Amino acid sequence: MRDSLFFSATKALMVAFFTMVGLFLGVCVMVMGIGTFSTKSSSDSRLTSVTTEEILPNAEGKRKVLDKSAPVILQINFDGVIGVDRLKASEIRQLLVESREGTFKDNRVKAILLNMNTPGGYATDSDDIFRQISTYKKQYNVPVYAYVNGLCASGGVYIAVAADKILASDTSLIGSVGVIAPTFMNFSKLLDKFGVDTMTISAGKEKDALNPLRPWKEGEADNYKQIISYLYNDFVNVVVNNRPNMTKERLVEEYGARIYPAPLAKEYGYIDESGVSLREAIQALVSAAGIEDDHYQVIQLENNNWWNSLFKTGVSSMLKGEVKHRLALPAEMDLLMQNRYLYLYSPAAH
Repeated sequence: MRDSLFFSATKALMVAFFTMVGLFLGVCVMVMGIGTFSTKSSSDSRLTSVTTEEILPNAEGKRKVLDKSAPVILQINFDGVIGVDRLKASEIRQLLVESREGTFKDNRVKAILLNMNTPGGYATDSDDIFRQISTYKKQYNVPVYAYVNGLCASGGVYIAVAADKILASDTSLIGSVGVIAPTFMNFSKLLDKFGVDTMTISAGKEKDALNPLRPWKEGEADNYKQIISYLYNDFVNVVVNNRPNMTKERLVEEYGARIYPAPLAKEYGYIDESGVSLREAIQALVSAAGIEDDHYQVIQLENNNWWNSLFKTGVSSMLKGEVKHRLALPAEMDLLMQNRYLYLYSPAAH
């Protein structure tokens, strides 16, 4: 009787195990099939496209399905924190490369619209994206307009000034030309209070500068201040060199890192026009690109590399038996806790 129960339990366990394995393999095969189906190969077999195309409303508010030779306005949406997820510089570079290949290889992209609603983000990514757009504009001789529909702050401004014109809705906010460093905290007094001793082993002068586990020395933050100063001067120069009605003296001494409603931002030289709708911005860009009729498409490209993301996060963690718990913080606050320099507008940090 006991043997019978044992074998029955073992059989049930084996059936359950192989059922789960079968389901898992089935899901993997299905996902791989979908991923293969949604991936487009370029004319060069060595290159593989990992983007999807979405047709967006044109200046008339219509989404048109046209032939593969129709002119295209490429819309890039900056609707989050620069340097995070699909707004990393590497992701934007991929989109720009894709816009000259595959169905777009015959110079179909006639203009770019930067749709801005961002508080900024990483300094390095902001600078990288600015340079990518500037190079693209010159290399392919296409007009680039930025349209602000909400917020264009700090790193967003850095990127937007690569455009030939910056347009905004009346309720948009623009500005915050400045740099913020990571937040440094010192726990040495707290550790002393509880009698905790620590030891940091390092080599190199000031290698452990601003170590939070010991009292800080005078001048220890000087190197970080130099970096902040350098990044700020670079930011200011990029803005004034690309905004003809903006002077360095006024930006530094008067406007500072404050943020302004669109009408004031226009008066101060941050943008060219306020009170503009998205449709009006698209129509202005159509005219600048020399597109004579309404035979064009507004297209958004989006990286579709979700298969790799799946195995980097969910599936790989499951296979390793890991369960991850994360404190959900706003992206801006999460950035402020990391050791990176930021072109970021975050009222909570002020």
